[in-house]
Amino acid sequence: MGRLRRQLAGATHPHHVAMIIDGNRRWARQWGGSTEHGHRAGAVKVREFLTWCDDADIKVVTLYLLSADNLTGRDADELAALTQIIAELADELAGVRDWRVHHVGTRDGLPGELCDALSRAEATTAEHPGLHINLAVGYGGRREIVDAVRRIIQGHAAGGGTLDDLAEKVTPDHIAEHLYTGGQPDPDLVIRTSGEQRLSDFMLWQSAHSEFYFVEALGPDLREVDFLRALRDFATRQRRFGQ
Repeated sequence: MGRLRRQLAGATHPHHVAMIIDGNRRWARQWGGSTEHGHRAGAVKVREFLTWCDDADIKVVTLYLLSADNLTGRDADELAALTQIIAELADELAGVRDWRVHHVGTRDGLPGELCDALSRAEATTAEHPGLHINLAVGYGGRREIVDAVRRIIQGHAAGGGTLDDLAEKVTPDHIAEHLYTGGQPDPDLVIRTSGEQRLSDFMLWQSAHSEFYFVEALGPDLREVDFLRALRDFATRQRRFGQ
């Protein structure tokens, strides 16, 4: 990895990295373990990954941990174990370095214990100046856009505005301000493990001009060298932003 680090010295780094750590269940099947064991291995990798990002001077990381679709599409026992693991992870991350933890997503359908853990992590780290960590839990990209539009309409109506006035005021920037990540920079780089090449309803609005990097390794098998290769690949790309 020494050669990779030298290549990255002075290279352009992403400010915001979004990560889909996928493949926990497949990893567990390969090793003959339970699904819960796979999710716990994935949580360990999340902690490692965040350390790599912090050491690389990444400023914002968004982690896709639990989708809104997962809340209705997963086995009840698996979901209960997974939400417990995420709650433990949120509590743990709140005590690491000077990291700031922020929940993005809806709390509808989340168990109370998980909501409490997310609230504690946010409150405990609200003033921390370090790595900003978005935990995408109960998250859906389409739901996020709908929620943003609803907030815009409700706020406009509360101020006595008309629909005609609102139609004139709605812009991409206006919608972006009302997303779960309002006020944050869009991700420069989106990474997904396990060889899958799709977004799965993740940051649909924010990733309009993101670079994508797909890793064959299953989530728990992700190595720091894989991450550094993603940064090297990002540094070689010419970003045009639609121009």
